[in-house]
Amino acid sequence: MWTCKTFSELSLAELYELLKLRQEVFVVEQTCPYLDADGKDMDALHLWSSDEQGMTAYARIFLPSTTEPYARIGRVITAARARGLGLGQELMRAAIGLCNGRAPDAPIRLGAQVYLKRFYRSFGFVEIGEEYLEDDIPHIDMERPAITDLGSHER
Repeated sequence: MWTCKTFSELSLAELYELLKLRQEVFVVEQTCPYLDADGKDMDALHLWSSDEQGMTAYARIFLPSTTEPYARIGRVITAARARGLGLGQELMRAAIGLCNGRAPDAPIRLGAQVYLKRFYRSFGFVEIGEEYLEDDIPHIDMERPAITDLGSHER
C-alpha cells in the first residue's frame, strides 16, 4: 500500500523516517556527503510504502509549476532490507500514476543515475541531454511523455 502526503500533512515521525531512509541510502550507503534537506521538501509530494519495520520505498514528486512545465520524480529509494522484492518497480508505477493523475498534460522528468537508465527506460523514459556528475555520481536527465502525448502507447 502506498501513502502520499504533502509536507504539511507529514507527521514528525514520518518526516524523520523519510529523512533517515534518504540519508541511509544517499549519504551513507552511496558515500555521498551532501545536504539532503535541500529546502525543496515543503513543495513536494512524498510517496512511500512501509512495513512493520518502517519505510520500505520512497520517492519525492513535484507537480508542474510556473517555472517547470513538467512533473519531476526524485529521491527514488528502496530500503536495503526491502530490495529484490520488486518495490522499485511498484514505486515507479505509483509515482508515474500519481503524476499522470494530477497532471496528465505534463511530461515527467527525473535525474537518473546512469547505471539505472535501463530501469527507467522500462517505464517509458528516454534520455534528454548529456551525462553529468552530481555529487561525483554519473547522472543523465530522462523524460517520459505526457499521457496525452502517448497516443496508443501504454499509459
